[in-house]
Amino acid sequence: MRLPDRLTSTRRSLRRVVLARRRLLAALLTAVAVAAGLHAASAEPPPDVAVLVAAHDLPAGAVVGADDVRRVGFAPGSVPTGLAHDPAGRTLAAPMRAGEPLTDVRLVGPALTDGYPGLVAVPVRLPDAGMAGLLRVGDRIDLVSADPQGRSAETVADGVPVLALPDTPTEVGATGLSGRLVVVGAAPGDVARIADASVRTFVTIAFAD
Repeated sequence: MRLPDRLTSTRRSLRRVVLARRRLLAALLTAVAVAAGLHAASAEPPPDVAVLVAAHDLPAGAVVGADDVRRVGFAPGSVPTGLAHDPAGRTLAAPMRAGEPLTDVRLVGPALTDGYPGLVAVPVRLPDAGMAGLLRVGDRIDLVSADPQGRSAETVADGVPVLALPDTPTEVGATGLSGRLVVVGAAPGDVARIADASVRTFVTIAFAD
């Protein structure tokens, strides 16, 4: 038999074998696909990550207690960055809704200025606690230094953002006047002026445009 005839005969034989067993091959491929699907469906999802969230609505300035937080499981891909792992005893810089994760930007500390590049967090005592009660986190204010004797007044910082309103007791400050602390974001060049005014004068506020 010539070589071309042999090749033709071999191809025909292979074709007959494949056709004869096509149902078996189809069944085998189907079984493999089903097995793969079952394995994917039965594979356990990755474990949740425990995240501390507010147990109930919390106001700005609240000191976080053990009853104010609870742990909730988050899928690995949904976990926010900057989680606060030990927030007990720290002060909230902004209000929080129940179920909201506690992150570093929600607590009084260096992260307060993350949204304000170039600014630093500076605590200022306002002698009038009622004045501080008018403020909300995010307000823009001017800090005005006024001589207690009424001889002069000057603006020591323009348009500074209110970063936090700590819920601290009303105490007597360095000026001998009672008041409430407010944390503002100030340019580094204004910090010394603000500190000096806070010690020597009566600091009041004006709402910036």
